[in-house]
Amino acid sequence: MKKYFLVGILVVSAFACKENRRQEIFMKQQDESVWVSFENPAGGKGIAAQTNKGAKGYPSDRILAGDSVEVLNIRGAGVIQRMWMTVNDRSPEMLRNLWLKMYWDDVAVPAVSAPFGDFFCNGLSMVTAFENCFFSNPEGRSFNCIIPMPFKTAARIVLINRSEKDLRNFFYDVNLIRLKKWDKNMMYFHTHWNRENPTTLGQDFTILPEIKGQGRFLGVSMGVRTDSLYRNTWWGEGEVKMYIDGDTDFPTLCGTGTEDYIGTGWGQGRFANMYQGCLVAGKDRCWSFYRFHVPDAVLFQKSCRITLQQIGGDDYPVVLELWRQKVPLIPISVFINEEARLIGLLDEPVHFDDPAFPAGWVNFYRQDDVSSVAYFYWDRP
Repeated sequence: MKKYFLVGILVVSAFACKENRRQEIFMKQQDESVWVSFENPAGGKGIAAQTNKGAKGYPSDRILAGDSVEVLNIRGAGVIQRMWMTVNDRSPEMLRNLWLKMYWDDVAVPAVSAPFGDFFCNGLSMVTAFENCFFSNPEGRSFNCIIPMPFKTAARIVLINRSEKDLRNFFYDVNLIRLKKWDKNMMYFHTHWNRENPTTLGQDFTILPEIKGQGRFLGVSMGVRTDSLYRNTWWGEGEVKMYIDGDTDFPTLCGTGTEDYIGTGWGQGRFANMYQGCLVAGKDRCWSFYRFHVPDAVLFQKSCRITLQQIGGDDYPVVLELWRQKVPLIPISVFINEEARLIGLLDEPVHFDDPAFPAGWVNFYRQDDVSSVAYFYWDRP
């Protein structure tokens, strides 16, 4: 119990506008609680659960192929505190073709636009049971999000079925508070979805393209489906790079490797922690993982851009064989274990198939199917 209490304090303090709001759960408040679902789509007072004389008359609905449903449409200032949803078809095919969009303050461009499964921290829309600081799926059958999402004048959420199949059952509720007063220090929640299949050889994958303004990078959920051409070689040597407040060629923040970025090392097995995790590890050559910057805030005042290098690695004989078979790769460095020394191959190019080439662990650029949902707060809707 103590562990979860401390985690709750951390999450609340990370987003509270004032330090004393850590104690808000037992303080008197003037804001109004609102639940929106099919039983009360307007979130109105005293009008919920009217269908079938209140006896569970409208808990769910269907979404036909090519159709959409408006999940939320509310006026005024507020903060979405929790979203719960579930669907009968939880296959990656359906969850990648269900599209979630969120609009703040009547802006025509959605602040959130991402596949349903990926948005809820299921990389590649491959569902598994887990819990972290912002998302949970207790038994692999539901989708929960508790990221606070403020809005000043309006909020609208739409779910679109882009698949060729009808979705028979969609259940949801969105829990929020109506604010008596908007705080000018509040920022708007956003996502950026990206997929490259395959990535471009020698180019970094874009997690977040450059955005200008003030904000906070909240974290990322990623999926990687490795190309079978590379066999069982390791794919996760790439470093996360964060270009902050005008950085150009080189970043201010940089990691040391993909699995290092999510808090593990020497490979990547399955685990689910509060701020970092890997929910799929190697199944059908697939990997899904996440990292959230709650205790280690990533703040920007003017601009932000975030990328991930597309680098893998393996022992020299393995990589040499792939290279000779003309598998798309570019050797970039070799680590000599006995000497604990890394030799850069781009600063001083060498012949990769030279008999004198130092045998060791070779890092190389590669191409895979990579996707991500970046979560961030921004000073505009």
